[in-house]
Amino acid sequence: MMRSLKGILELALTRIGLVSKKSAELRYWRKTLRRERTLANRHYAYFYTEHFGLGTADYAGKYILDVGCGPRGSLEWASSAGIRIGLDPLAYDYRTLGTAAHAMGYVAASSEALPFPDGCFDVVCSFNSIDHVDHLDNAISEVKRVLAPGGLLLLLTELNHDATVAEPMSFSWDIMDAFHDLTHLDIRHYERVPTGLYDSIHAAVPYDHRDARKRYGILSAKMRKPEAA
Repeated sequence: MMRSLKGILELALTRIGLVSKKSAELRYWRKTLRRERTLANRHYAYFYTEHFGLGTADYAGKYILDVGCGPRGSLEWASSAGIRIGLDPLAYDYRTLGTAAHAMGYVAASSEALPFPDGCFDVVCSFNSIDHVDHLDNAISEVKRVLAPGGLLLLLTELNHDATVAEPMSFSWDIMDAFHDLTHLDIRHYERVPTGLYDSIHAAVPYDHRDARKRYGILSAKMRKPEAA
């Protein structure tokens, strides 16, 4: 897998403090907004519901947290939820991209230090975000901490990519070892198509583990936190 010259340069500049992760993320989203004219979010409902064998009724009255939500309004579809919160370190900055108009709450904080009590969310989601954190073990520990006993953790992530400025965490399929204390309800491995994670899931091409080449993969995982003893 070849990393672009631009990506190599940007990563090097980040390491010596001349380019920040924050500026790289904001530059990406501003560029996306210019290209798309509006940051659409209608596609999210499928991934929170049908993809994981859930319906909108399963979210009724539930407290939902989207970790690393970005600025699209990922939980606007969940109108029946009790609380719907998107967490992102750039949540304040994203207001310039239109998030103030969204029908959900935003909290500016890092995944490694979630500002919530233990066990307060019925559903915690991380879609295309866990590789964006700075300290993977801490982020995973925090996600599990705020998940209520019996609650669902929904994970979608790319794997096997080189580290970049915005995605500094590089890991493979063994990432699931970090979730050994949760019940694994539905684990799927997909090949990645050029247009990214969400299109890869729609394409639904099973990952060929017999192919030993290093290449992107897509992990989909639905897990449940055991009930308290």
